[in-house]
Amino acid sequence: MSSLGQSLLNARKNAGLTQEAVAEHLGVSRQTISKWELDETLPDIRQAKALSGLYHTTLDELIDYDAEVQEIQRIVRHTSEETQQKIDWTKLWGEMYPVLLSYPQQVDVERYKEPLKALIGDLEREQGYSLQDAFLVLKDILSKLWTDGQPAASNP
Repeated sequence: MSSLGQSLLNARKNAGLTQEAVAEHLGVSRQTISKWELDETLPDIRQAKALSGLYHTTLDELIDYDAEVQEIQRIVRHTSEETQQKIDWTKLWGEMYPVLLSYPQQVDVERYKEPLKALIGDLEREQGYSLQDAFLVLKDILSKLWTDGQPAASNP
């Protein structure tokens, strides 16, 4: 976890701003900005809120600023649909999670298709979701099941 000063520095640089520009916008000295970034002093809550707006982030994100995460989010937001279609996501994620590459040879995928199609169909009919949105909602439900630590088998 980086310090607040490091977070402020990273967010400012990611926004492409100089200390002088930030200082002018907030009506403080450049030295004040430097002191915040060096963890010598802290901005007050109004200044922190102004910084989050200036850096196009939320106050919570600014406090917990992670330059690497922010850069990944920026890249994803600015990647065209056409470029995304060219990416082999399974292969890419498979580098991190090899099971994504090996399960098709080990799991009877056909066995799971119909129950999953039924769940997606339910989401489309009952909630009025498009097919893509129903897939995304189902993915998110599975993700929540994982993060909640509840094994799928324990749910009746």
